[in-house]
Amino acid sequence: MSSAFFPGVRRWVIPADALEASFAEMRADGRERGTEGIALWLGDRERDARITHVVLLRGAGVMREPDYVRVSDALLNDVTDEAIRIGVTLVGQVHSHGPLAGADLSWIDRNGGVRVPFYVSVVAPAYAAGACEIATCGVHVVEPPVGWRRLGASEVAARMLVVPGAAEVITVGGDA
Repeated sequence: MSSAFFPGVRRWVIPADALEASFAEMRADGRERGTEGIALWLGDRERDARITHVVLLRGAGVMREPDYVRVSDALLNDVTDEAIRIGVTLVGQVHSHGPLAGADLSWIDRNGGVRVPFYVSVVAPAYAAGACEIATCGVHVVEPPVGWRRLGASEVAARMLVVPGAAEVITVGGDA
């Protein structure tokens, strides 16, 4: 894959409010439905990926189950259209796993979905309940040529920078 399309990312800069909005979305799914949840991150990426938008997904294009979450191609196309409209790109996702699944990527996570170089997937355990922060999550990055790799605790501390500030929260799908 061309580095022109997928430049390396040395760290992700995440506004604290963006992280909390993502966790709140997943907590609601876990608490109200007993299901996994998901939020997508849009932003720009040069040497750093900067999260500027949190995308909440609605409608039939997102299926949530107790141990599974799926985003349809059509809904992902709608997200892409919105990203193009506002001049950003999809840089990552945050999704939750149930209480018994932990924070590693599942087989489905590793083999389905987005797998472009330097895409980040943050997995919040236990439906993001309780005191959830980036250090308590599994942080996974697609690194060429290996594929998905979970970052260790020191790498998470160095590469996932949670900074004061907010990102715009947008809703895509359903009657958004």
